[in-house]
Amino acid sequence: MEKKAVRVRFAPSPTGALHIGGVRTALYNYLWAKKHGGTFILRIEDTDQTRYVEGAEAYIMEALEWLGIEPDESPKKGGDYGPYRQSERKAMYGQFAEQLIKEGKAYYAFDTPEELDAARAKVEAETEGKGKFKYDASTRMSMRNSLSLDAGTTQQYLDKGEYVVRFKLPAIHRDIIFDDAVRGTVTYSTEEMDDKVLFKSDGMPTYHLANIVDDYHMKITHVIRGEEWLPSTPLHVLLYEAFGWAEARPQFAHLSLILKPAPDSYLTKQNKPAMAEKFLNVFLSKQPEFAENKDLLAQTITQLFQDVASVTSRLNPKKKDKPYKLALKAFLKKSMSGKLSKRDGDLLGFPVFPLDWNGDEPFRGFREWGFLPQAVLNFLALLGWNPKSEQEIFTLEELVDAFDLDEVVRSGARFDYAKAKWFNQQYMIKGEDSALAEMMQPLATAKGYTVSKEYLTQVANLLKQRVEFIPEFIEKGSYFFTDLDFEVVKEKEGKNLRKRVLNKWSAEKSATFLDLHQALAQLADTDDLEPAVDAFMESKGLGKGEVMPALRFAISGTMGGPALYEMMEVIGRAKSLDRIKAFVEFCNAETTVA
Repeated sequence: MEKKAVRVRFAPSPTGALHIGGVRTALYNYLWAKKHGGTFILRIEDTDQTRYVEGAEAYIMEALEWLGIEPDESPKKGGDYGPYRQSERKAMYGQFAEQLIKEGKAYYAFDTPEELDAARAKVEAETEGKGKFKYDASTRMSMRNSLSLDAGTTQQYLDKGEYVVRFKLPAIHRDIIFDDAVRGTVTYSTEEMDDKVLFKSDGMPTYHLANIVDDYHMKITHVIRGEEWLPSTPLHVLLYEAFGWAEARPQFAHLSLILKPAPDSYLTKQNKPAMAEKFLNVFLSKQPEFAENKDLLAQTITQLFQDVASVTSRLNPKKKDKPYKLALKAFLKKSMSGKLSKRDGDLLGFPVFPLDWNGDEPFRGFREWGFLPQAVLNFLALLGWNPKSEQEIFTLEELVDAFDLDEVVRSGARFDYAKAKWFNQQYMIKGEDSALAEMMQPLATAKGYTVSKEYLTQVANLLKQRVEFIPEFIEKGSYFFTDLDFEVVKEKEGKNLRKRVLNKWSAEKSATFLDLHQALAQLADTDDLEPAVDAFMESKGLGKGEVMPALRFAISGTMGGPALYEMMEVIGRAKSLDRIKAFVEFCNAETTVA
């Protein structure tokens, strides 16, 4: 049998920003296609027009472009199997629904939402809430559809144009068995299924029909998607059989969920009070009836957060817990465990979208947070895939070469924000300084700094091992871009500044630094600063501890940062001298040295 060329599709719905779980799905599809010399397709599944969000499709395309995993065929690029928006393929779906009806594999249904609600309520009442209504062989003849009605009545309803087409499950139950590249052999019984809606009278198909028709006609060989679609797969298997396409059925691979990070990865000693307040405010916004217990709730959260390693286990309800405490624990448990949702980023303090989203619910993205696209890809690739090696840093080409669906894990993958930051820092350290400078440029401009790319390249070289995100070059390295205000330095570094400098400042120290200023002012631009300062200290009989802390504060306003002399070279001799003189004046004023 001739081996088919690999064709995979990433098929998001344009209902909002693309969640990072969707990005991982796109990445795995891309890697599988490229590994086998195949084709990666972007198909926009916009059959549900009621949930369509303006700008979502453009967002998806921009995100894939930023990440460097652009599709080979898409609404933007076109291709031989288009159109690549389901709304533009609308005309073809009706004929396949009609085919199933003619062959007795589907039927028209005319039940109103109210009638369906009544049927559900009846079953729940009869079973005391233990049973659920199913539209299948056991109930369909008691409902309003083309199977239970005569031809004339059926036509009258069809003429009104208000109907759906339902798939007709076989009356005799059978097991649906299929192979999944991630989960192995999967078995479902049709007893667990019902007659799903495939097509609506407005001419739009549901996901199930459109998905199968499009995958078949686009010659898709592998369907790699999230595990939330696993329960739908038995119906898809039956549809392939119903259309006579069983031989063309693609290989399924259902990816595990991305789970929320462990609390100890984002709760720190420094941020616990602020995070506790944030959780409390969100809880009260959802359950305002407990507002009168706000102080007690605040105390409870503080207690629960004392040991971050055991927070999750301490959220189990206890008999002695009062209602407000039970409600709070339930809220925290849902917020701190389970599937990573689109709102978790705002609550827990990290991005869960590739780019900023400015819709009704705005969210920050990895790009704007300061992540490099290569780092995001590397992080996501290992979030559910085991390369069977100790290697952690992979280029995209290396990922393509190493990736294998057989090594995708079945269990949920826990989002580890600390690891994501580590990846980003590694890529910045390995990155070209000039490339980092290009990303820094718009951020510097936005702050009002007028600096050249060459200058930013020097800054990138000095700071890239000391920052985790692109914006931190500007934030933590602000002394490279603006003059120091030593009053602000005192507010930020007060304790350290007093200990290292001010408590030891004197008229003699002031005179020494003015002499150092004069000595450095006489140097040529080509002279090295370090030998000059060493020679000065030797001539004065001074140790490094007597000079270097004050000199570092004078240049950068902090004891941290890169090598002192390298900073001075980048900042420039003239500005460095100005800062030394200004710092001497500040210290004199602070210690009343005349």
